Amino acid sequence: MQTCAAALPLWERYADQFPVRENLIYLNHAAVAPLPKRTAEAIRHLADDCLNWGSYHYSEWLDTYEGIRRSAAQLIHASPQEIALVKNTSEGIATIAMGLDWKLGDRIVGFTEEFPANLYPWKRLEAKGVSVTWLSIYDPLERIEDAVRGARLLAISFVNFLSGYRAPIQAIGEICRRNHCIYFVDAIQGLGAFPLDVEACKIDALAADGHKWLLGPEGCAILYIRRELQERVEPVEFGWTNVAGYADYASRDMTLRQDAGRYECGTLNTVGSFGLKASLDFLLEVGTGEIAPVVQNLGDRIAAGVQAKGYEILGSRTPESGAGIVSFRKPGVDAAVAMRALREHRVVVAPRAGWIRTSPHFYIPPAEIDRMIEVLP
Repeated sequence: MQTCAAALPLWERYADQFPVRENLIYLNHAAVAPLPKRTAEAIRHLADDCLNWGSYHYSEWLDTYEGIRRSAAQLIHASPQEIALVKNTSEGIATIAMGLDWKLGDRIVGFTEEFPANLYPWKRLEAKGVSVTWLSIYDPLERIEDAVRGARLLAISFVNFLSGYRAPIQAIGEICRRNHCIYFVDAIQGLGAFPLDVEACKIDALAADGHKWLLGPEGCAILYIRRELQERVEPVEFGWTNVAGYADYASRDMTLRQDAGRYECGTLNTVGSFGLKASLDFLLEVGTGEIAPVVQNLGDRIAAGVQAKGYEILGSRTPESGAGIVSFRKPGVDAAVAMRALREHRVVVAPRAGWIRTSPHFYIPPAEIDRMIEVLP
């Protein structure tokens, strides 16, 4: 019986986890993902437990926090001691941007097509005398290597939020390591859909929120900081849980925790943590190695279908650079109007910068992609 289930495509094998399919064709995981059934159940469990028992089962909360560290570490091939729990990707990025001891004349390499969360924090450092060399995500590796020489940090997204371009993060990581440049990756638009190995890619720090491709709730994210880098990134937000002896309320010893927990300032998002842990464990069960080709094929199906209907797609898709995001447009078709027209057919997409952005996850059947293309204006 188990063998038969394994032979089914993912969208059939896990259909029971996504009741949203009974209501919508949901192609908007680059914005906010629907919760899998087991994630909603985990959140409901915590809410019901608090309703009836308050904090009596607090030890379960602590186990959940540690469970996130273990599961996130397994997902990205890191150590649990290198995982901090933060509220969103922006907080993770700001932790790195504000925590390093910047000097006049330091230089950063950034990319103009980035989402503001991975652009504004670096640009603000210009006021401290830090310069930013701005490149395009589509620049060749040779140009990136030229820019990295002498730079202190490079920041790039795993997958671009608009075009869906999946950056060659391993090749860029090798460039950064050769040039002793700190390598930061905003992984929110790829983690959960595509495999990512921080060791193989030589990533020094990474942040990703739970509410997109990780299929978790909003307000709960992970921040990975390589153990060696932790000694160079000071906690900017400082509260009672940043310190090693935080469980001893009478202590006034401000020695930092000896792991990435030093970046956690105060009480965590417990209800979100229950949800995020359930989502991470679910994705580990399915396997990003299984998920990635399905997401890639769905994106390819959208790209081919909309082009056949007269739309242009943003960028070009290859097996190496394609991801789950596909944006497209056509002269005379307003993206917001198209979104509303699709919504009437219960198809959920997003208008972004004049483009119609689609982003299907692995549980979406190909037939639902065909339906979206059929009703597209």
